[in-house]
Amino acid sequence: MSDLVAAASGFLDHYNQYITIFLMVSGLYIVIARGNMVKKLVGLSLFQSSVYLLYISAGKVHGGTAPIIDPGFTVYSHPLPHVLILTAIVVGIATLALGLALVVRINEAYGSIEEDEIFERDRDDK
Repeated sequence: MSDLVAAASGFLDHYNQYITIFLMVSGLYIVIARGNMVKKLVGLSLFQSSVYLLYISAGKVHGGTAPIIDPGFTVYSHPLPHVLILTAIVVGIATLALGLALVVRINEAYGSIEEDEIFERDRDDK
């Protein structure tokens, strides 16, 4: 019984990493398995969000505070991962906006956002 409690405790200590891995695999699966371009962009956004979580959780120091110089604080969290993630979020939003703009343009040109239909139409035009 104590082995089961120890295993559950070990799982709960790292639950954020398991959630991150689940989101990463889900996003990658959506990008690979779906033919709809909007769904692919949603999967890409999900994958990007999991990477953000991965970096944020690695940058957190238990018991650490913001780097404010005060004699009462001795353990600090490093702010660099958080700053880098803010930049990555901005780049991710720009990537998603560009992807959506391309999907709109592809829909105007081909009349569909499904990859199979676009490839078939391309083959017919040759």
